[in-house]
Amino acid sequence: MTVWEQLVGQSRAVEALQTAAAGHGMSHAWLFTGPPGSGRSNAAVAFAAALQCDRAPEQAGCGQCHQCHTVLAGSHADVAVIRTQKLSIGVDEVRDLVRRAALSPVGRRWQILVVEDADRLTDQACNALLKAIEEPTDRTVWMLCAPTVDDVLPTIRSRCRLLTLTTPTARDVAAFLERTDGVAPDLAAYAARASQGHIGRARALARDEGTRARRHEVVSLARRVTSLGAAMRAAGELAQVAKDEAEVQTGDLDARERSDLDASYGVVERGRRPREYGPALAALEKGQKTRAKRRHLDVVDRGLMDLVSVYRDAIALASGAPGDLVNEDIRADVEEIVRTSSPEHNLRRIAAIFEAREQMLEFNVPPALALEAMMVALQAPEGSSR
Repeated sequence: MTVWEQLVGQSRAVEALQTAAAGHGMSHAWLFTGPPGSGRSNAAVAFAAALQCDRAPEQAGCGQCHQCHTVLAGSHADVAVIRTQKLSIGVDEVRDLVRRAALSPVGRRWQILVVEDADRLTDQACNALLKAIEEPTDRTVWMLCAPTVDDVLPTIRSRCRLLTLTTPTARDVAAFLERTDGVAPDLAAYAARASQGHIGRARALARDEGTRARRHEVVSLARRVTSLGAAMRAAGELAQVAKDEAEVQTGDLDARERSDLDASYGVVERGRRPREYGPALAALEKGQKTRAKRRHLDVVDRGLMDLVSVYRDAIALASGAPGDLVNEDIRADVEEIVRTSSPEHNLRRIAAIFEAREQMLEFNVPPALALEAMMVALQAPEGSSR
């Protein structure tokens, strides 16, 4: 399997990257944009593998050679992928990257730096990065990933070649799940629709029954919010579902990090602890707390997008739009929403959900408060629940 086969529904982007890897239209700085789940960072890593590939330029990205394997495994000496579990990327982290970028590559090809969340760079970090991109070394390539071009400073994006990815179709995602993960066709089709083109989410839905159950619980809220009391309960349920899923995602990682820290300091149960252990443990716990907050917000945000999909389905059904519903598995609920509310009402509900997202993500409003206000706005008429 070549490195390009992991990029679902991105034929135009793949063609552009293959052409650049072959030596036509290459740039020292790239900006990968696209909606969540479209595979921005996957595309950047695949491109990095193609640039390091041992094969001839026209076959770059074979996925079989040592260079491709090490890039994909995250162990290539000349490829650094910068991921953050924090809410922002600070100037100190970027200065470390800039220093690395100034070095010659160990191998005979490129020094490549992939920044997954370029939209999380602080202003100081952006200024430090800008200087490095303005004065590139001969064999250094920067690859920045962000949802849209507006998430990156104009001075940075003007110095990058832009590559825009799109949301893959449900058919493409389902075929990918069947081909690569051996998922049964019916389950693959459900996961592809429910994920709304988000590859990582589709895989989670296809592989884990618990993830599917939590999503079903979230989308079912749309039919059950029929009073003020129900709205308050629904807000609490959504917050709890998000918390449970976030803990599932971070719990094992937190435990492994704590175990690795104890091992590195020689700490045993009830044994003496080196003086340096306390500050290191405090720093670890602080980082884990920040990561947990971000993961919780990410899961809440995904739940809100699942709710949006229900009201969007209702609008599509009311207007007679062709095609399958995102939530085909709860079509009866969607039909009831159509019966009890107008498309204009459902548009207002969608606006309320996006307002709650903005409050949490942009203005740091506590999720519980934002969700309660949102659920009140989503109320359906009394008597519409079964």
